[in-house]
Amino acid sequence: MTDPTDTPPALSLHDYLPYRLAVTSNQVSRVVARAYQARFGLTVWEWRVIALLGEAEPMTAQSLSDIAAMDKVSVSRAVKALVERGLVVRAERASDRRSRDLRLTNPGRALYLEIVPVALGAEADLLDGLDAEEVAILVRLLEAVRSRAAEILDGADT
Repeated sequence: MTDPTDTPPALSLHDYLPYRLAVTSNQVSRVVARAYQARFGLTVWEWRVIALLGEAEPMTAQSLSDIAAMDKVSVSRAVKALVERGLVVRAERASDRRSRDLRLTNPGRALYLEIVPVALGAEADLLDGLDAEEVAILVRLLEAVRSRAAEILDGADT
């Protein structure tokens, strides 16, 4: 049992890795979103759905949520908005009639192809000043932290 008179461990939120990752993620998302929100009228969540479907389709909303670690409500809202705009279609799955496959429509595919260079340009701006080795290290470290978080969430550490 913890003694209530003990001095709590010091925590500097600025130095706390989960906080720093969250702040960095929010800022990076805002930079990239600025590159396409006004021009294409998409939210961050909508762009992520389009990007994931552009890479591999069909996909269910559950798969999108799992792959991108996006909450189901955000995915559902994004999919609904994209369906209403005619950028995504839902189709019944032959293997499971309770879930729906999502695919880009032809206009959705065209939008994806138009946004990709914009998104890659925003990424290049973010990485400007880092050399190739630093970028490789950053990617490797981010993947290691993401992988460890997934292990913890999956209960592999218990």
